[in-house]
Amino acid sequence: MSGPPVLTRARSLVEPALRHTVRQLDPVNRSIAEYHLGWTESDGTPRESSGGKAVRPALALLAAEACGAPAEQAVPAGVAVELVHNFSLIHDDVMDGDTERRHRPTVWAVWGVPSAILTGDALLNLAQDQLALHPQAVRALGSAVRELVRGQTEDLAFERRSWVELDECKAMAAGKTGALLAASGRLGALLAGGSVPMVDALGTYGAHVGMAFQWVDDVLGIWGDPAVTGKPVLSDLRARKKSLPVTSVLSGGGAAAQEVGRWLAGDDPEPDLLRIAGILEDAGARDRALAEAAHEVDLANRALEGHDLSVTALDELAELTRFLTHREA
Repeated sequence: MSGPPVLTRARSLVEPALRHTVRQLDPVNRSIAEYHLGWTESDGTPRESSGGKAVRPALALLAAEACGAPAEQAVPAGVAVELVHNFSLIHDDVMDGDTERRHRPTVWAVWGVPSAILTGDALLNLAQDQLALHPQAVRALGSAVRELVRGQTEDLAFERRSWVELDECKAMAAGKTGALLAASGRLGALLAGGSVPMVDALGTYGAHVGMAFQWVDDVLGIWGDPAVTGKPVLSDLRARKKSLPVTSVLSGGGAAAQEVGRWLAGDDPEPDLLRIAGILEDAGARDRALAEAAHEVDLANRALEGHDLSVTALDELAELTRFLTHREA
């Protein structure tokens, strides 16, 4: 699934500015960042870009257009959120011990942990610089980064626990996933000169889309087709991840919760993951997760009601949201 046209448009507008920004780094961190972003091989040889989908920049550009401004006005916001996203990916790979991303070795696997940390920090600094002329935007991005860090911190803490409640997991996901998508909508609207209600509405929209995305992503992490997800079958269960479907069953109580809790607390290196997936599905976890994702999309759409926003941009936002939440499981 290639995605809606707005993703291609966002890449064409944001990538030149992103490349120009990354070139401001010192040679070592620049070369590492360019590798991570898919622009070069590890030896610096140029390659055809195969980076991310530019979902967050696309949301920033559409937010600007929704407020009546040209998409170009929000390019600094698009660059900023893409830099923050990639800062978080580089650091996530270190924390998770992942040695591969997008079918290539991760930064830390090639250059080591210290270099990965420093390059991630450098990208975060560049993101802040993008918004230096917009104090409100700087504060909004800073708030989003704090929420992202909070969510990641809680996610790491969950790894040491055998029981996590659904509300805790939702709060974690709102930070780790929702905060930057919320910032994308908010920053695009701010740089477009949108009114306070418009800025708040587009930020709320992004937050709910982020939660919907996470519900669907967690379904795919258990029941997804590896050919579609790029992850091994049952990957989230193999990692004993306290995902939204898992914690929804834990919070529901009963025999299913006890069985899943025993599995999470156990130390069997080769548990019967298909059996656990079956218990989760029989307990309604999969259907409930998809219903929750649909509910979040509905809340996102409601947030935009009653505002004088561009109908064309709203249609493209709806198309982008469908792309993010209707991936095949």
